[in-house]
Amino acid sequence: MQRKSHSLTPRQHKRKRRFIFSGIIFFLLFFILAAASYSSYHLKVPASFWEYVIPIPEGEKVTVVVEQGMTASQAARAFEIHGALESGTPIELAKWMIKFGLDRKIRAGHYSVVPSDAWNVARQLRTLKPALLKAQVLPGLDIFALIDSLESQDRKVNREAVSEALMNNKNYPPKLLAILKELPEDEYTRAAFLMPETYMLVDRTADEIVSRSSSAWWDHWGKFITEHNLTSDDIREASIVASMVEREVLHDSECRTVAGVIHNRLRKNMLLQIDATVVYAWRLKGKKLTRVLYKDLEIDSPYNTYRYKGLPPRPICVPGIEAWGAALDPEFNDYLYYVAGRDGYHQFAKTNREHEANKRQIRSSR
Repeated sequence: MQRKSHSLTPRQHKRKRRFIFSGIIFFLLFFILAAASYSSYHLKVPASFWEYVIPIPEGEKVTVVVEQGMTASQAARAFEIHGALESGTPIELAKWMIKFGLDRKIRAGHYSVVPSDAWNVARQLRTLKPALLKAQVLPGLDIFALIDSLESQDRKVNREAVSEALMNNKNYPPKLLAILKELPEDEYTRAAFLMPETYMLVDRTADEIVSRSSSAWWDHWGKFITEHNLTSDDIREASIVASMVEREVLHDSECRTVAGVIHNRLRKNMLLQIDATVVYAWRLKGKKLTRVLYKDLEIDSPYNTYRYKGLPPRPICVPGIEAWGAALDPEFNDYLYYVAGRDGYHQFAKTNREHEANKRQIRSSR
């Protein structure tokens, strides 16, 4: 009986060689990855070559806060505390951060990383941008609305925290603090020296918000104050005028004009008769006014500028940048009166007769 030949055809030989070659390639890749893994996790000295071979870890992340001014060692310790460093020590992580140049580049913020060894944590940090928290200080808010606004942005911020932050001298730049110490020491006055703006913060606490916004205020107005040799009395008066302008004016283009009217009436010892101060007087008593009626003008309060001459005792809100600019540099004019139209723009007058005519004109156009 004739045996069946087991010789392979050329095509079968080709397939066999391809299979053997694929197996060798697979074995080499497996060996390389195994060696890289051993090097990374056990020897802790992966060569730069392994960065092109070993993928960055994937999986559930933990968030670590790097605070402003932290060194590489301090940041590495924070990663260990929050469970981001599965193996290795903070010293090893700090060394990798330094090797990657992160000690000079790492910024404050929130970093989300996959827990791993020191080398792989540092690798992740090299490609991450820190997340920051948004906090807004809005112009025109009185102290009560300011607290409500900040509290709605972060539950860590409450009435007591804001009050303590405003009264904490450490939250103010030294030159501004020197001025504030000459002013009435209360949160109502200090709130006027917060710059209304949107801030990106590492930690959205009352202290952080007051610190950043008061520094921003001084950065903007400090040079003007220094160059004009303004006294604490000048700045106190400006803070109160700015707060009234902020609440009275809808359109920024009128800020300096209204500030000029306020100064003119003060100079003539006239009642300021500003509705916003009456609203604030009632606010201090726990009542919110949406419209000032004649009966509301009867309130006995030093903030009622329909009854008491001169400036109110303290600012009535957080002034915006245009209102501050108007208070520090009011327009020189002869106006003593103004009345708002439906569009929010005011009609200004030099005499009471002109003022009454403006009021009739505005009423007839409604």
